[in-house]
Amino acid sequence: MNDENIEKEGVKQVQTGYHKREIPKGELGEFSKITEEFTELYDAVEQQNSVLELCEMADLIGAIKHYSEKHYNIGLNKLIQFMECTENAFKSGKR
Repeated sequence: MNDENIEKEGVKQVQTGYHKREIPKGELGEFSKITEEFTELYDAVEQQNSVLELCEMADLIGAIKHYSEKHYNIGLNKLIQFMECTENAFKSGKR
């Protein structure tokens, strides 16, 4: 297979690898990595590839974990606790 690229709707379409578009690489622990992983997830959804979606969701969680640890010294467990607290507040209607 050739590394043939096609321009579609202003986005370079890549014909090899997992993704159909060129996605800039981010730096682990920085917001750019969250952006990279979200863009890869978006691409997986567009491809309707559920296995790739699950992989990218896991990668996105990892990027968020590293970002929150580096910038806020808060681990994933604390973020999940906060998410659950927010979820319960919305369910109960009391925020």
